[in-house]
Amino acid sequence: MSNTPMAASPLTRAVLEIDEYVSGLGWDQPARLFALVDTARLRAQEPALAAQLGLEDESETVGLTPIEQEEIPSGKPLDEFLGTIAWPDAVAGCALTVERLMLPPSAETQVPQNLSEAKLARWVAEHPERQEVRMTVAVLRDGSREAALRLREKDSPTEVLTGPDLVPGLAEALSATFAD
Repeated sequence: MSNTPMAASPLTRAVLEIDEYVSGLGWDQPARLFALVDTARLRAQEPALAAQLGLEDESETVGLTPIEQEEIPSGKPLDEFLGTIAWPDAVAGCALTVERLMLPPSAETQVPQNLSEAKLARWVAEHPERQEVRMTVAVLRDGSREAALRLREKDSPTEVLTGPDLVPGLAEALSATFAD
């Protein structure tokens, strides 16, 4: 992938690859779920699928290949949907992209109390300091995690913030999909 630093960990590279892919689809997209599989294992165990994904000629011996899953049901809350997922052993991890509105920390003191979820969402959507953000969060079975954040107003591959602790709640929810 062109914009991914080669020195990055395989998980960071997978997160940035997913971010770049979803970025190419534009904004105002639904949430997207990806399985993360070990690339070398995929080539060895599923050569036809690896060829279909263009992985047969890759020289890299370590890495993760993101495989987009079926569309997430739009009528179901994301946390409820994630609670229904169980991954087969061949899946090393998973990732999710989701767009949200965020407010800067300075706006926290302005949030009205006792608003319903719908009214709070409307209040945030109308706030002059709101920012649209796309979050890509990935976790592995071993507990490793990584996230990428992209602001709509700074929609550039060079303006993507990465780190393991950027979206801890979503990372925890994704990790729970691997719990026995």
